[in-house]
Amino acid sequence: MTIWNLGSINADLAYSVPRLPLPGETIAASSMLRGLGGKGANMSVAAARAASRVVHLGAVGADGGWAVGRMMEYGVDTRHIARVDAVTGHAVILVDDGGENSIVIHHGANHAIPETLLGSALSEASTGDWLLMQNETLLQPEAAALARRLGLKVAYVPAPFEIDAASAVLPFCDLLVLNEVECDQLTTAMEAGLADLGIDTVVVTEGARGGRLHTRRNRWQPRRFAAPQVTSVDTTGAGDTFAGYLVAGLDRGMPLEQAVGMAAKAAALMVTRHGTADVIPDLRDVQEARF
Repeated sequence: MTIWNLGSINADLAYSVPRLPLPGETIAASSMLRGLGGKGANMSVAAARAASRVVHLGAVGADGGWAVGRMMEYGVDTRHIARVDAVTGHAVILVDDGGENSIVIHHGANHAIPETLLGSALSEASTGDWLLMQNETLLQPEAAALARRLGLKVAYVPAPFEIDAASAVLPFCDLLVLNEVECDQLTTAMEAGLADLGIDTVVVTEGARGGRLHTRRNRWQPRRFAAPQVTSVDTTGAGDTFAGYLVAGLDRGMPLEQAVGMAAKAAALMVTRHGTADVIPDLRDVQEARF
């Protein structure tokens, strides 16, 4: 099977700072890293490193050839990444000494993906494949509706949270993956509980506390899962790593609980590393990890 990921591609500029600055405050960074990022690229790399076949649907500008090349090196099929007349997306990331981050993104080419790309790419998909999406691009509702018509399963990570985008995608969604803040935002905005969203499986992550599973099969009774306890140095990309590994596990036929366990281990490894897509652990790292 194949994972088709409609997602962002960013140049990440990550600065290490002693603490996150207050409004109006200037502080000095101790180091800076430039690497591949964006929620979409992170998830594609994570799923590919988890041994799934991944096709990325996205766009970069004339300055983005390096990002496409790096994704290819990491095992992602990049044939459906368009070159558009816009600057490649980028993110400015501040990471403090405790591993917490603050991020500003510029969408750039991520908001210029041609709609024709959806049809040309998904015409190659097979029934039972997965479509994975986030909120750093446009065209999510169109892609979700097309995927459902073609018999694909739809996995959605509503981050950064936007209620209009989420409302348009949820009717087509099979798997929803979100953190506890996004869960509160969604249920408050929708004035509905998770059981009322009409989605078969909802996974809510809670950082170092693990998270919980809500499924139609278990009548929406929450089941908790644990997260390995590690010393965090950088939480950037951990949620993306979790989502990519989770969908990869399901794509490979794993039971939900096993796929979640693998994803939690991958995310735990991720927070012990500085960087984003370039340092996402591969499957061997996850399998050999001893927490």
